[in-house]
Amino acid sequence: MRVTPALILASGLALAGCNSSPPAPVITGTQCTDPRPQVCTMEYAPVCATLIKGGTADYSSGCNACADDAVSSFEQGKCDGGSLL
Repeated sequence: MRVTPALILASGLALAGCNSSPPAPVITGTQCTDPRPQVCTMEYAPVCATLIKGGTADYSSGCNACADDAVSSFEQGKCDGGSLL
């Protein structure tokens, strides 16, 4: 059996597609970092939080948003049509 460069290239391209993972989500706004806040002040400065599993939710402040492990980042202001958490 004769192996041609075209066959090697085609095999490599086919296998390369199997290992690809989806692109990482784009994080906008302020990213939540560890350690997460344990206590937040009673400040009302609404933010729209981006959830790790997808979607958004309103929180009363950035501190309250990042205290929730389900949140990856937040932006100032309420989300469109969200309810405050």
